[in-house]
Amino acid sequence: MDHLVSMRVFERVADEGGFAAAARALDMSPPVVSRLIAELEAHLGTRLFQRTTRKVTLTEAGQAYLGRVRQILQDVDEADAIASAHTNELAGRLRVHTMPVLASYIIAPLLATFRQRYPGIVLDIEVGDFSAPPIEDYDITLLGASADFDADIIARKIVESDAVLVASPAYVERRGMPTSPEELSGHDCLCLKRTDEPLRSWRIWRHDDPDKVVETNVDAVLIANHTDTLLRAAVDGVGIATISLDIAAPHLTRGDLVRILNPWVTGRLAMYAALPSRKFIPQRSRVFLDYLAEHTRKQTSEAIKACTVC
Repeated sequence: MDHLVSMRVFERVADEGGFAAAARALDMSPPVVSRLIAELEAHLGTRLFQRTTRKVTLTEAGQAYLGRVRQILQDVDEADAIASAHTNELAGRLRVHTMPVLASYIIAPLLATFRQRYPGIVLDIEVGDFSAPPIEDYDITLLGASADFDADIIARKIVESDAVLVASPAYVERRGMPTSPEELSGHDCLCLKRTDEPLRSWRIWRHDDPDKVVETNVDAVLIANHTDTLLRAAVDGVGIATISLDIAAPHLTRGDLVRILNPWVTGRLAMYAALPSRKFIPQRSRVFLDYLAEHTRKQTSEAIKACTVC
């Protein structure tokens, strides 16, 4: 027996003054209403209604029970309303987990404008670099992965972008601009430490011809497992790095970096927002994801235009 359903049916029978009327109001069949009341009475060990061929009235026990049931059902409805408000209102705490590089170059730049648009939302951001972040502990967990990422999680793709070769104007002036992938072997390269490919090799291809892949050996003058370190080194003129376009976008737009070997790319990456559940997503989570997608795609688009002009 669903105790809460039975209590609601009991309240409606009392209000309607009959089983058939209550059944119509609840869109149930009369036998179902009768069964639920009988089960409730059996559970309580007392009769709640006096039944005659002409009418149904509450017993003394039914009268006492009805008063308590009304209060209980009212409390339940109010609790539901409070929970729904947290889902629908644009206020409250939004817990976000993100990787360090996404925190620095994607999240931080949009905080001021997001705060202006949604002043009632409090962002609680935790930055960490976990191989398996505790997605169920946060409203949103931002992940960077390959564009064909496929894992057993609930995730929304926020933006997809190329990994491109970049260097500072000062480096290009000092060492020259490579004109072919083969020339990279004679340049100072900044390499991300990975386990899935040789450290001294870059696989690159043209954006318009992804099937023609060129693998070239490079001279790694700096190796790090931290994208932020490689990006800063590239801006400071240390060498050529391969960076996701959405991360490098602000530097390309400002001219701190220039794209090398356009339209060659070194990968296709994406940013995903993992969610703890597909259902009952708070409205504050929805607007943050929409704003994040809007901001990031605009930033990437401006970077592409800047590269085209160059």
